[in-house]
Amino acid sequence: MNKEELHEFISQSKGNECNICQIYAIKDGKTVYEDCFRGFKTEDPININSVTKGVMALLAGIAVDQGFIKGVDEKVIGFFPGYQVKRGEKTIYDVTIRHLLTMTAPYKYKSEPWKKVCTSDDWTRAALDLLGGRAGITGEFKYATLGIQILSGIIESAAGEKCIDFANRNLFTPLGIPEHKIHGDSSKEDQFDFFMNKTPRKNEWYSDPKDTVTAGWGLCLTGRDLARIGAMLLNDGVYEGNRVLSSEWIGKMLTPSLKLGDRFGNMEYGYLWYKPYPDRPVYAAIGDCGNIIYINGEENVSVGITGTFKPLIFDRVQFIEEKILPVLG
Repeated sequence: MNKEELHEFISQSKGNECNICQIYAIKDGKTVYEDCFRGFKTEDPININSVTKGVMALLAGIAVDQGFIKGVDEKVIGFFPGYQVKRGEKTIYDVTIRHLLTMTAPYKYKSEPWKKVCTSDDWTRAALDLLGGRAGITGEFKYATLGIQILSGIIESAAGEKCIDFANRNLFTPLGIPEHKIHGDSSKEDQFDFFMNKTPRKNEWYSDPKDTVTAGWGLCLTGRDLARIGAMLLNDGVYEGNRVLSSEWIGKMLTPSLKLGDRFGNMEYGYLWYKPYPDRPVYAAIGDCGNIIYINGEENVSVGITGTFKPLIFDRVQFIEEKILPVLG
């Protein structure tokens, strides 16, 4: 299959490829593949869903690199001096940033209370209310899109500025990604439209009523933006001669902390990044609807894929390796 045939295959797909909007690949520092589908152009951003988490891991690393955060073993509660811990809650005092980054933080719920958090005036505080519990810290993996919201609050508290401004100055601008603005609306109807609407979005990031960005979803980027992030990581944190992130943080972020189960394809997990294979230098930030940053150290290639809302599409690693890598040359 060549590039033209791949384009036709994706364009005509009725299966898992039917929602792909953009594919962008960078190999050895150069763009080697760029394609768009379903009316999208290269510069059209889209909600990348949980790939947002992977970007948050980069921002946490930059905050550590710049000394705003001393390290991942700092206690979460220390960044919120005005927060009133609920009576009888003790576990929250022992939760660290590392627990958030590895999804081993404990929460007081069986299923994530989306309505409670996403109708509140302060989503970070609402997420803090969920943190802890009688079971204590068990080290068990508990995927928490709402809980990771606390990371946005930590960065804002540590850096003394809004997370969107921190991201623009320290990550987006150095990578040539357009400056982003907060989305600005957080009503129930707007949240539904943000997820379901299949038209291009703006260079924006979803936010709560306090103008704090959502840490678990809601960042809008293009396939090119995603590939550039991956290329920076492959180049040891340097992009076009400028250091964006320390190699030390990248090493820690991509080093597996635990092995996941069947629900997550038995992959390994670092700091909000996945390692699909135990014996290969392949890593990914993965989101619903097939959004992904894929980096392959063997091939020195980074691939960004975006997709509009479609349930039950999660991991595009196999698709990339079977369909995209062979046409890159």
